[in-house]
Amino acid sequence: MATAALSPELHLRNLRAIKVLGNGAMGTVFLVHNHITDPSANFQFALKVVEKCSSPTDRRARWEVSVLERLNRNPHASLPSLIGSFETEEILAWAIPYCPGGDLNVLRHRQMDRVFSPAVIRFYLAEIVCALEHLHTMGIVYRDLKPENILIQNSGHVTLTDFDLSRTLAPTTIKSLLMLSEQEIDTRHRRLTRVIDAHTLVKLRKAKSARVIPVTRRNMSISNGERSNSFVGTDEYVAPEVVRGHGHEFAVDWWALGILSYEMLYGTTPFRGKNRKDTFGRILMMPPKFTGQLTPLTDLITKLLDKEPTRRLGYSRGACEIQEHPFFGGLQWDLLTEVVRPPFIPSKDDVDVELKSKLGSFDITEYFQKLKQPPSPLESPSRDDCGYNVSLTEF
Repeated sequence: MATAALSPELHLRNLRAIKVLGNGAMGTVFLVHNHITDPSANFQFALKVVEKCSSPTDRRARWEVSVLERLNRNPHASLPSLIGSFETEEILAWAIPYCPGGDLNVLRHRQMDRVFSPAVIRFYLAEIVCALEHLHTMGIVYRDLKPENILIQNSGHVTLTDFDLSRTLAPTTIKSLLMLSEQEIDTRHRRLTRVIDAHTLVKLRKAKSARVIPVTRRNMSISNGERSNSFVGTDEYVAPEVVRGHGHEFAVDWWALGILSYEMLYGTTPFRGKNRKDTFGRILMMPPKFTGQLTPLTDLITKLLDKEPTRRLGYSRGACEIQEHPFFGGLQWDLLTEVVRPPFIPSKDDVDVELKSKLGSFDITEYFQKLKQPPSPLESPSRDDCGYNVSLTEF
């Protein structure tokens, strides 16, 4: 559908931006259309643009494109496809389908109590579990699960996004995780039980970004090795084994699923502290707190948030263990993609056609040139509907 609108060529000169969808450390995401083949903007798609300003950013951008290319060859309903990519001397850009429903965080804040019901949580978690299972079978650990990276498609089904922090583990690791004996699991458990040391704490205090920087450079490669030593993720979603810096595997995604489940249920994450050091200390030491009567959902969260990855639900047999939990009892997993009435289906307003018709489109190159100019005192910062900081003059 959208690919037809991209012909004859996906190139910067053929594209016009309708609005800025988001800004981040890994670039800017635009809602765009091909004004040559699709002047009426009937086929809108998301274009992620990364300026070639640093080696790590460029490397991570190219890694994300390579993951999307692999997903094109091995697609899944809850994972994006790569429409196309290109680069110039200044930028690297790639296009993926646009999800008009925004992200799960925006959707949660639209709810009356800013939380989801257990039934809604059950649906979204089931789709996310299937997406993570697909990635894991491809040897990819996601490492960046959070509400902002879970988008709502036009159909109301979810899709994961942002794969720059993902990593490939050796296929032998996957097989071993599925075939570990109890004795081997116990051995791994003892090996991973070392507590965080003062040296690691010093490095944690120095980290400044929401997406924390690597705490070690022992393994700079993205795609080799059976366990990753990189310190990546968003503070409140970081697994204990990542905080300890002793290596991690696929179980970090199941920990993040537990944090996500808790946030969907209570509207906050379970280990948020006064600062980064306090947050990491809580992740290492505190159990999650629940209110009211214990339920199958809180039991699922408890098992996903086991501090020791070897005891965590999903460690031994992957997604199968989670799918067998009573919270998902009776769910027809093979029919998830056929659900025609998901909990939320984006309306036509979410596609933002009215905004497009009022503001028109703008040139992406001019957008970046304007960012490099000194700010005008007449410009006032604002925030768009998706919660991203933008300037009123961007359009």
